[in-house]
Amino acid sequence: MTKILVVDDDCSICELYKEILGSFEVVSACSGREGLELYRKLMPDLVIVDINMPDISGVEVAKEIFKLNPEAVVIVVTAYYQEFESKMLRLGAKEVLGKPFNLKHFRECVAKYLNKGS
Repeated sequence: MTKILVVDDDCSICELYKEILGSFEVVSACSGREGLELYRKLMPDLVIVDINMPDISGVEVAKEIFKLNPEAVVIVVTAYYQEFESKMLRLGAKEVLGKPFNLKHFRECVAKYLNKGS
């Protein structure tokens, strides 16, 4: 089954992602550090990461993920869209979505990258 890792310090948001992405196996981490540990352990098909987290920022999480796997599929979701969009795309993120995001567009983004090659 397709595995998605969600990294967001708001655990209620992680639960919401699980509901939205119910047709996939969704694993969540409520901190950047936990997200990196789970990424190393599970090597998920897609990662959704928030930028603003207290322990390790989403920027650092993404950098570490790309060191482990330069082909990783990372979607960044942030309330600071304008501030981080170009930086995260240059880093290798496939998409940067501003919060709040359009649910239909979000699902389309996820589907686009998970259906690639199938």
